[in-house]
Amino acid sequence: MGKLCVALGILVLCAAGGWGSNICTTRGVNSCKQCLAVSPLCAWCSEEVWAQSSPRCDLHPNLLKNGCGDDFIEFPTSTVNILKDQPLSNKGSGSSTTTQMRPQKIELYLRPDDSQTFHVQVRQVEDYPVDIYYLMDLSNSMKDDLRNIQHLGTKLATEMRKLTSNLRIGFGAFVDKPISPYMYLSPPQAITNPCYETGETCLPMFGYKHVLSLTDEVTRFNEEVQKQSVSRNRDAPEGGFDAIIQATVCDEKIGWRNDASHLLVFTTDAKTHIALDGRLAGIVQPNDAQCHIDEDNYYSASTTLDYPSLGLMTEKLSQKNINLIFAVTDTVVGLYQNYSELIPGTTVGTLSRDSSNVLQLIVDSYGKIRSKVELEVRDLPEELSLTFNATCLNDEVIPGVKSCTGLKIGDTVSFSIEAKVRGCPQEQQKSFTIKPVGFKDSLTVVVNFDCDCSCQSRAKANSSSCSRGNGTLECGICRCNPGRLGSQCECSEEEYNPSQQDNCSPRAGQPLCSQRGECICGQCVCHSSDFGKVTGKYCECDDFSCVRFKGQMCSGHGQCSCGDCLCDSDWTGDYCNCTTRTDTCMSSNGLLCSGYGICICGKCNCTQPGSYGDTCEKCPTCQDSCTIKKDCVECKKFERGPLVEDQSCSRRCRDEIETVKELGDRGKDAMNCTYKDENDCMVRFQYYEDSSGKSILYVIEEPDCPKGPDTLVVLLSVTGAILLIGLAALLIWKLLITIHDRREFARFEEEKARAKWDTANNPLYKEATSTFTNITYRGNM
Repeated sequence: MGKLCVALGILVLCAAGGWGSNICTTRGVNSCKQCLAVSPLCAWCSEEVWAQSSPRCDLHPNLLKNGCGDDFIEFPTSTVNILKDQPLSNKGSGSSTTTQMRPQKIELYLRPDDSQTFHVQVRQVEDYPVDIYYLMDLSNSMKDDLRNIQHLGTKLATEMRKLTSNLRIGFGAFVDKPISPYMYLSPPQAITNPCYETGETCLPMFGYKHVLSLTDEVTRFNEEVQKQSVSRNRDAPEGGFDAIIQATVCDEKIGWRNDASHLLVFTTDAKTHIALDGRLAGIVQPNDAQCHIDEDNYYSASTTLDYPSLGLMTEKLSQKNINLIFAVTDTVVGLYQNYSELIPGTTVGTLSRDSSNVLQLIVDSYGKIRSKVELEVRDLPEELSLTFNATCLNDEVIPGVKSCTGLKIGDTVSFSIEAKVRGCPQEQQKSFTIKPVGFKDSLTVVVNFDCDCSCQSRAKANSSSCSRGNGTLECGICRCNPGRLGSQCECSEEEYNPSQQDNCSPRAGQPLCSQRGECICGQCVCHSSDFGKVTGKYCECDDFSCVRFKGQMCSGHGQCSCGDCLCDSDWTGDYCNCTTRTDTCMSSNGLLCSGYGICICGKCNCTQPGSYGDTCEKCPTCQDSCTIKKDCVECKKFERGPLVEDQSCSRRCRDEIETVKELGDRGKDAMNCTYKDENDCMVRFQYYEDSSGKSILYVIEEPDCPKGPDTLVVLLSVTGAILLIGLAALLIWKLLITIHDRREFARFEEEKARAKWDTANNPLYKEATSTFTNITYRGNM
C-alpha cells in the first residue's frame, strides 16, 4: 500500500511537471546538494552542456524528457540493507547462543526528508535461563519477613523449575547510609547495636551488603538467609536505591549471565531515599553508577556518594537488561507504582506484612514480564523520527504502538518501523539501537545520510569551462572563485554594465533582486539577514517568512523553505501544527477515542453524544465498562464472541486476563461485573485499572451454571403433588358432606321441636303387664 501511494505521488508530480512548475523547479536552488534537499522526488542533471531554459533540478522523468542522459542524473534512492539476520531460536537452555530478535543489524541509506520502513521480529523462547537476585530490606520492621524467607530458595526453585530448567538465585540486603542523621549516634552503644534502646541486639547499620552471588545451589540461599539479622535506622525511608544501582552495575560480583533473564526483586515496607536526599548528611557528590563493593562485600561509597536518581537507575537497568520487581507492602505500593511508570520493564506487587506471599508474587511478576514485549530506542539521532506499528496476535496490525501484551511463551510478534530523516545532518553516518525491554538481543541500525551528490567528487578546480579557470566545474555548473559571478564566472564584481540589471528581476518593472539583494554582473547577490538565509535567483526565497503558530515558525515541527512549511514526519497542515500520529488517541480499551470519536491532529473529537475525556473514555449515556469489557472476557478467556469472529480481539482488548477463585477488594479503581453467557451461565469478573492505566480483568475460574433437572425429584414431586391434590379433594368432599349432614340434622331437630301431639286414651290399648294373686301365699309366717 505504501509503494502504491508513493507511485501515485510520483505520477501526480510528473503530471504537474508536464503541465508546469513543480516543487523541484520552484525552489530557486543552484547546486546539486540543494536540489536533493528539496524533496526525495527531485533529481539533478550534471551534464555540462545544458539548455539555460531547462532547470537542472527537476523530476527524474522530466530530466530524461529534456535530454539529460541517465548517466548524468543524480537521483539517489533510500534503501534498507540487512547486514546480519540470524534465525530466531525455539528454546533457551541447551543451545550455545539464543536469538530472540531478528534481524540483528541493518543499514539505511536515506535522502533528506525521506523515509524507509524495516521490520523486526521478537520471540519469547521457551526454557530461557533465569537469574533472580533477591534484594531485601533488613531494617528492624522486616524481622518477621526475614524468618519467612529462610526456605524461600527451595520453594522458589520448585516453582520456577516449571518455567525454566536453568535457574540461579542470589541474595543481598540493605538498610541505609551509616551516617547521621540516618543512623543512631547516641548513646554510644547504639553505634554498634542500634537496637540498644529497645533492649534487643541487632547488627550495626550498613548501606548495602552483597551476601550471595547467583548460584544454582538453592540450599546455599537458605543457609545464607538463615545467617542474617536485622539492623535499625533512624528515619523512616530506607537506602534501597543505593542497593539497586550496585546490584545492577556490579556484574562480576553478582554474577549476571549474558544469556539469561535478569530479575531484581526489591522487597521493603518503607519509602526510599532518592537523589539529593544525601544533602541532609552533607553528601553532595552525585552517584557515579560505578561498582563500589569492597572485599567484605559492603558498599564502600555509601557515605560519600548521593543516592541515585530515577533516570540513572533507568539507564543502568536498561543497559544491563534487568527487570526490576518492586515487592512492597500496601502502605507504600502507590509510591512504587509511580516509580514503575518511570522505569520501563518494572512490575509492582503487594507484599503481605510478613512476606508470606513473596513466592507467588515473584512467580506472577515473572509471568507478567514474559507476557509483554516492549521496544525501546537508544541513542536515536535528533534528525531521525521513528513510527511504530505492532503486529501482535492474529496478524492484526496496531498502528502507533511499540508493545504487545497478553503473549504466551513461544509467541512471535513483529513490528514495522518507519525511519524518517529531517534535513541533512553534518555527520554523514550515525547509528542507534532498538531492543526489547529486558532482553539482551538488540538491533543495530546504521544510518547513512545521502546529502551529497556523487558528481561532487569529480569537481574540476580552475576549469576552463568557467571563464578560463575562474571557477570550479561541479555537477555541470560553475562554482565561481571569490570576486567572480555569472553562470560561467564570466563577470567580475568590479565590472558594471547597467544593461545587466534586466537579468536581476523576473519581469520588467519588478524590483531588482526582490529588494533583498544587489544585482552584480546580471546576477543577484542576496543580502544576509539576522533572521535567516535569503536565497533564489531573484532573492525571492528565505527560510524565515513562513507562518507561525504559538510564536514558533511552522509550529516548531517543520522547516521554512521559500515561504512554505516543509513539515517533519508525523506532522501536516499549513502550520505543521497537526500531527498524524494516533497513539495519543488510543484509549485503554485499544480503540481510537474509545470508539466514540475520531482522532484529529492527535486529539480526540468526541462524536458520540454524551462522551468526553482525552480519549472520549467517559460517557455516562453510553455502554458501561462492564458491557464493554464483557466482550473482552468472552474472547480472551473463553475464545468466543463477536470479537473472535471478526478477529479484532487482540486489537480491541489490551487487558490482561487473570483467573481467580474469588474477586478481591481492590479499592475504588475496581468494578465488579456480572453477565449471563450464551449457555445461561453467570460469569463474574472484576475490571481493575491501576495508576499507570494498565487494565486487568480478574475472572472467576468457573462460571456459575444452572444445574439440569433431577428426574427422580421431578417424578416424586409430580406424584406427591397428585396425591396431595387428591387428598385435598377428599378432605374438601368430606368437609362438604359433613356440613350438609349437620344442616339436615339441625333442620330435623328444629321440625321435631315444632311438632304438637294429642293425649286422649286409646280404648284398644292394653298394658303389657298382668297382675295375678297367689292363693297359697300367706304372707309372713
